[in-house]
Amino acid sequence: MRRNNFSSLVFVVLIAAVVFCFPEFAWSQGKVIELSHSSQFPANHPLGKAQALWAQEIEKRTNGRVKITLYYSATLTSTEACYEGVVRDSSDIGEAVLSITRGRFPLMEATDLPGYSFNGAVTSRVANDFYKKFKPKELDETHVLYLNAHLPGGIHTRTKQIRTLEEMKGVRIRCTGLAAKIVQALGATPVAMPKLEQYDAMQRGLVDGTFAGISDLPAYKLAEVSKYCTLYPPVGYVSAFLTAMNKDKWNALPPDIQKVFTEVSDTWSEYSGKVWNEAETEGIQLGKKVGQNRFISLSSQEGARWDKAIQPLFDDYKKNMKAKGLPGEEALQYRQQLIEKYSKMYLPLKVD
Repeated sequence: MRRNNFSSLVFVVLIAAVVFCFPEFAWSQGKVIELSHSSQFPANHPLGKAQALWAQEIEKRTNGRVKITLYYSATLTSTEACYEGVVRDSSDIGEAVLSITRGRFPLMEATDLPGYSFNGAVTSRVANDFYKKFKPKELDETHVLYLNAHLPGGIHTRTKQIRTLEEMKGVRIRCTGLAAKIVQALGATPVAMPKLEQYDAMQRGLVDGTFAGISDLPAYKLAEVSKYCTLYPPVGYVSAFLTAMNKDKWNALPPDIQKVFTEVSDTWSEYSGKVWNEAETEGIQLGKKVGQNRFISLSSQEGARWDKAIQPLFDDYKKNMKAKGLPGEEALQYRQQLIEKYSKMYLPLKVD
C-alpha cells in the first residue's frame, strides 16, 4: 500500500514539474489558456470594441481554449509603458503606440510621418505591410500580431480659427511623439501630454488646442471643449498601433492555437482601418451637429505652404536612419508605394 501511495505521489510530482516547466504541455491537454491584453482605449471606444471582437474571434475559433481579458484605458500598463510591459510580461498582449517612445522604434517611425490620404484602411494597411516588408529588429523582443493606424489628425482649437501658418504661431497644442515635431514645424508650440489628459487641459485652458483625430470628438468628448478643427490630411499626424504578444507566451502556445492567432490577426489590420473610418464618420457627424463651420479646410496655395514646412521631417528621418545603418531611403520609397497602392483601393472620407 505504501509503495502504491509513494508511486502515485511521484507521478503527481512529475506531472506538476512538467506543467510548470513546459506550460504548453498543460495547454495541449485542454486547459484554458488565459491571457491578459493591455489597451489604451476606453471600452466604449470603437477600437476598444474592435479589440474585444478580435479576442472573441480567437476564443470562438479555438473552441474556448483561449480566453483573453482586456484591460482598457491603460489600467494594466500605462500607454508609455505598454510595449515594455509586453516584453517584461506585465501583460501577455499589448496594444502599443509606437510614436509614444521616440527613438525606441527608429525604422518604424516612417509609418507615422505625414502624407497619407484620409482613410483608415490606407493608414492601417500601409503600417501593417511596412512591418511585414522590413520586420525590423527593434520589434524582435515580442511576437507581432498586427498593426493599424488612425486617419490623419486635425488641429482642434478651443476658440481660435486657424487657416494660415501665421495663425499657428504661439498656439499651444497638446501632442505626443512625432506630432510634436509636426506642430513645431508649423510654427506652434507643442505641449507634451497624453491623450487621456486632453479634455481637462482644453477645458481649463492649459492648452489652446490638441492634435487629434476627428474620432476624438465623440470618443473622448472633445466636441465639448473644442470649437474648431483645422483639417489638412497631408500634414496630419498618424500614429501606428502595434498589437504584440510576449515572446515566451507565444512560443508556449500549441501550433494550432498560434495558427488561429495568425489567421485572425491577418484580417484585423484592414478591419481596424474600417473601424477607424466608422469612428471618424461618427466624429464628423457630431462635429457638424454641435457647431457650424467646425471643420476648416486649407486653400491649395496655403496647403502647399504647410507641405513645405514639414519637408525637413523627411530629411531628418533619412539622415537619422543612415546614421543608424538602417534603410531609411528605401523605407520611405516603399511607404510611398504602399500609400499610392491603397489610396487607389480606398477613397478618402468626405468631411464637407
